[in-house]
Order: sequence, then structure tokens, then C-alpha cells
Amino acid sequence: MKSKFNRFLSQWQLQWMVLPGIAFMIVFNYIPIYGISIAFKNYTVVDSVSSANWVGLENFRIIFEDTFFWEAVRNTLAISLLKLALGFFIPIALAIMIYEMKDGKLKKTIQTISYIPHFFSWIVLGGMMISWLSTSGFFNQLLMSVGLMDKGVNHLLEPSKYWWIAVFSDLWKEVGWGTILYLAGMSKIDPTYYEAARIDGASKLTQIRKITLPLLTPIISLNLILAVSGILGSNLDQTFVLMNSQNQNRSEVINSFVYKMGITQGDFSYATAVGLGVSVISIILLLVTNKVTKKMNNGQSVIL
Repeated sequence: MKSKFNRFLSQWQLQWMVLPGIAFMIVFNYIPIYGISIAFKNYTVVDSVSSANWVGLENFRIIFEDTFFWEAVRNTLAISLLKLALGFFIPIALAIMIYEMKDGKLKKTIQTISYIPHFFSWIVLGGMMISWLSTSGFFNQLLMSVGLMDKGVNHLLEPSKYWWIAVFSDLWKEVGWGTILYLAGMSKIDPTYYEAARIDGASKLTQIRKITLPLLTPIISLNLILAVSGILGSNLDQTFVLMNSQNQNRSEVINSFVYKMGITQGDFSYATAVGLGVSVISIILLLVTNKVTKKMNNGQSVIL
């Protein structure tokens, strides 16, 4: 203990730098945890957290009987699983293609073009999507010009198309940004591995399969853990921009449902119960995925 305390004193400048971050986490991350108790209470705006009446698991019973909640769960899982199936592998493939390019200027141009959508808010990109998908929008004009449509339709008013619109618009926005970690990891790979593989007659695909992907396994594992653990947290900003009264039965996700129940309707206990349930399931998914990815890293965990 004495040696640890002496080391702490010897690094007092660094410790002072860390204190604001610790204080921020305590105030905004840990103290609010006390409010989770309202999930087990009948809380209203005229109550305090401590004075509200306890109702036990009543709010959770209501959740299981709420058809609108399960509709939101269905939409969330459908959209998130589609995003995971496409959005997890496409950035890896794009990063490898960019890395293998020989023309430096073209490589930088493609990287920049793919990154740019990430820096625009969903308000901007959502407005563009609404305009493009409207009856006289860009997509309809394009489809009619090649003979795939006779007349334009508003695609966002057709519920059956919403999941794919949400998935592909999210890919458009985030795929380029998702390549950053992979490109950083590939830049640290020793070039002599590839030189030795070429001498042995390995093709480019073999080099990718035997060198690039195995050395990217820790980064791939980390991204997989984060993606799976966040599978119940579909993009709220995107939903608010693209959702309308016609596609709501396909666009309502858990996050927007919680917002509606808590902020719009004032049922804070119910909304907190839903949020708590989602958080618990996300932690379970995190631990399970971490356990699975250990096998990809020779028994080594990338987070725990």
C-alpha cells in the first residue's frame, strides 16, 4: 500500500488531470443509477424518487402484455440484425480494398468520400432521404428512366420497405467511418509477412485470408462485441427523421418507444422499466459475445 501511495504521489499531475473525468462519470453516470428504482414504483411528476409508491414488478408485467412494445422489439431486432449482417462485414471488405490500392491519391479520395456522410447529422441526411424517396424524387426518376417503374411512389409511405431503407441509409452514413479501426490495424502489420507470402507463391486472396484477417482478429472481435451488445439500441435520430404515421408500425423501435412513453406521455416508471430490461439484456449479450470471441483470440478477451 505504501509503494502504491508513493507512486500515486509521484504522478500527482496525471492524477489531477484524471479527476475531472472521474467527477463527470460520478455525477452523470453513477448518481443517476439511483433513479432506476422508479422502474419498481408508481412514479409521477409530483413525486420524488423516494416518495413514490412501490409497485414491485407491476411495470414489467405491463410490458409483457403490451403489444405495442413487442411491435417495437420486432422492428428493433429486424433492423439491427440486418444492420449487423451487412454493416459488420462491409467495412472490413472496404478497408481491405482501400488498403490494397496502390494509387495513393485515389486511395485518399475514396477514403474521404466514404467518411463524409458520417459527419452529417441525421437531420440533414434524413431530409435528403425524404426528398430522394418522394414521389418525384431522385430514386423514382432513376427507376423510371431505366424502365423499372411506370410512375413514382413515396417509398417512405410504404411500411414494407422501411426496414431496408433504414438499413441502407445507415450503411451509407457509417460504412466509411467503420473502416478507420481496420485501416489503422492493417497499417501496423509487418510488410515482411506479405513479402514472405509472395515469395512462397501466395495469391492476394490467400494473403488476405492467412495474414490480414488473422492479425485483425482482436479489432474484429471488439467491434463484434460492441455491435451485438448494442443490438437493442437502434438509431433514435434516424427513426425520428424517417418515421411517419404511415410506416410507424415498421419504424417504431425500442428507443423511440421509450421516449414516447417517458417524455411524451409522462409514464416515467414504465419507460424506466423498459430501459432497465434492455440494459440487462445488453449486458448479457456483451458477456456472451465476449465469451464466444475468446475462441477467436486464443482464449484472450479483448475487453474483460
